[in-house]
Amino acid sequence: MTHKIDEYVNQQHEVYKKIALDIHAKPEVSNYEFFASETLASQLKAEGFEVKIDVAGHRTGFDARYVSNKPGPVIAFLAEYDALVGIGHACGHNLFGATSSLAGAALKQIVDEVGGEIRVYGTPGEEGGENGSAKGSFVREGFFDDVDAALCVHPGHLHGGTTSGLANDPVDVEFFGRASHASGNPQHGINALDAIIQVFNSVNALREHLTDDVRIHGIVTHGGDAPNVVPEYASARFYLRAKSRTTLNDVYQKFENIVKGAALATGCTHKFGLFQNSVDNIILTPSFDAIYEAKLGTYGEVFTPRKVTGGQGSSDVGNVSQVVPTIQPYININNTPMAGHSIEFREASKSELGLDSIALGAKVLAHTALELLTNPELLEAIKKEHRENVVLQGE
Repeated sequence: MTHKIDEYVNQQHEVYKKIALDIHAKPEVSNYEFFASETLASQLKAEGFEVKIDVAGHRTGFDARYVSNKPGPVIAFLAEYDALVGIGHACGHNLFGATSSLAGAALKQIVDEVGGEIRVYGTPGEEGGENGSAKGSFVREGFFDDVDAALCVHPGHLHGGTTSGLANDPVDVEFFGRASHASGNPQHGINALDAIIQVFNSVNALREHLTDDVRIHGIVTHGGDAPNVVPEYASARFYLRAKSRTTLNDVYQKFENIVKGAALATGCTHKFGLFQNSVDNIILTPSFDAIYEAKLGTYGEVFTPRKVTGGQGSSDVGNVSQVVPTIQPYININNTPMAGHSIEFREASKSELGLDSIALGAKVLAHTALELLTNPELLEAIKKEHRENVVLQGE
């Protein structure tokens, strides 16, 4: 069966390399990944999957399924394909979506022999943006209720295991005041920008009383239209992050109180809340990663310990990891260090090594999933470890 998987990946590699290059050449941001979604979904349909587009409230999301003729576990491969605003595929999601799709197609070649169900979920907007972080919607809408395990691999520098990520609440803050001439009749104005400035100042004061894992960072998205008019409307956008959902819920409440206080202090009215799905912290399941690492080793590749030199980011893979065992190891697409979301990363995402990672990643993911399909005791042990870690890592 492993030979069949590898042969199929080798046979189809050129097809998926072209898909990755085509998606790279036509970068699309959250909620606008029409080309990428249609391209991957059409390929999976050609591979024999039942495919639906526009799912879980996401017009560029898709759900591809193949049910074998024998009962067995349900395995979900996660496919990302959104680009970054302005810089394109500088996080390698053109490779990400192609790799997960090829892994699912390769596993399909043998799943009738062992039993089970294969799904490839196309999840838009991992980078955030309009209707972003789709995996949160897939979880909320029940797409993982009957899934036994989920897996994917992320492009990067060197091979490595799944890393933790911060929970993230992306919020918009809006204040509504009253316009007036800033010099002639300032007494009649209510300055919405003052309320925004108050929020930033209060956040800076709050930092003294937060744990080291908490991050609050934001931008002013509208601060007024003319310096001689009291701004009647002002807005800002913030990311609130923390190591666990429990901590972040507390931070969210503190931040909302700051917004309410700024409105009260300035006389403004306000709106406040999430502008896209919230993101949960990633629950690690080391024994699941260990299977992937062992399968990677059969190709002469090894994990390299990752050096953490700063803070952490966030990924909606965390939402999935809260409900089912999930891995997102890193696969090497560049032999020299490179920053995420950089021009160097974008170029590596269409390089020869990057394109070759599609075949390697698809093989290792498919073999990892096959191990779960054929070893029920191992799968149950992984699920048990995951349940325990949801409690431990969520504190």
